[in-house]
Amino acid sequence: MEIALADWLNLIFRWLHLITGIAWIGTSFYFIFLDLSLRKRRQLPPGVGGEAWNVHSGGFYLMQKYTVAPEQLPDELHWFKYEAYFTFLSGFALMSVIYYWGAESFLIDKEIADLSQFEAILMSIGFLAGGWIIYDILCRIPLFERNSLLLSVAVFILILLVAWGATNVFSGRAAFVHVGAVVGSIMVANVFFIIIPNQKVVVADLIAGRTPDPSLGQEAKQRSTHNNYLTLPVLLMMVSTHFPMIYGHEESWVVVALILIVGGIIRDYFNRMNAGAEGRILKWQWPSAALFMVLLILFISYDPRSLRLRGGIAPDVSEVLAITKARCSSCHASRPSDPDFDKAPGGVRLETVEDLRKFSDKIMKQAVLTRVMPLANRTKMTRAERDILGFWIRTGMPGDTKE
Repeated sequence: MEIALADWLNLIFRWLHLITGIAWIGTSFYFIFLDLSLRKRRQLPPGVGGEAWNVHSGGFYLMQKYTVAPEQLPDELHWFKYEAYFTFLSGFALMSVIYYWGAESFLIDKEIADLSQFEAILMSIGFLAGGWIIYDILCRIPLFERNSLLLSVAVFILILLVAWGATNVFSGRAAFVHVGAVVGSIMVANVFFIIIPNQKVVVADLIAGRTPDPSLGQEAKQRSTHNNYLTLPVLLMMVSTHFPMIYGHEESWVVVALILIVGGIIRDYFNRMNAGAEGRILKWQWPSAALFMVLLILFISYDPRSLRLRGGIAPDVSEVLAITKARCSSCHASRPSDPDFDKAPGGVRLETVEDLRKFSDKIMKQAVLTRVMPLANRTKMTRAERDILGFWIRTGMPGDTKE
């Protein structure tokens, strides 16, 4: 009996990551909604800043929030933290299985940076830790502490710098996932280093009979708000491996910027609506999000390299076939010469012009747009060769099928 250990670990950690991620995002979105839906009414108990009535599953719930904390700690207090922690742990385990264990196949692209497996993994961990450290420093700068808008711009620029840096050291697929992982790590670190510790200090003050410091709650709320606005972009970045057109662009940092804007605008709509906003303040978000989404599609689809290639003259089909035979056919053949394959992966054979036309969509996605194939670029396909393949496909794949 043979067990595909890497595949099973991939499945287990991915499922766990999905389960814990849903739990974390669900509670996070609900508490942001609850905070924004609170209303000040008459005869609220002392210290209560607002309340909200909820209905769910046939029951009615009255939610109240204290401005700082109740005078006396209740006997039972529910904490929401392990969802975030296990989302990070399962995500890091998943990254380890796919991108660390399989670094030479998925993390490293020799065409971008000639890294060893150890160097690539070390840089990956450095991105995760460094992103949080720089973000936390930005949040503590007095100017940014006093101005939430300036802080948001600074965090936006930080994420774009992460995107630019990752695309210059990792493969396109790994770079995009790392941007999402860095932002996700920042969100979890907010919970682990700021939100929960601040709450524990407030609880300790209540037990000791001291008046809690209101600034602790304010800082925790600021970090929770950041997490709220970053959630939708992170979700798209983390599933980007299923959509090669997203992460295959040379200027991926622009793609990241547009995704951040679209996701942030959508969250702003729901946050304002939950806060009770009405009228024109709720009419600009969806048209703006749609506009930026169109810009994202057009930006990804535009390829100036293909327009400049050979002055617009399509390459000869014999040249295209020579490229695929030299770079692809060691695996994608009736009898692969690559010792790791007994048959063509996915049933994709690239030995004739007819084969190239049949699987042109896969060639475009895997070899041209995302450059994830050849696997780990073992056959050293050049960017010029990828451009030739892409240009031939875009111009209608001219040439005699008998070649």
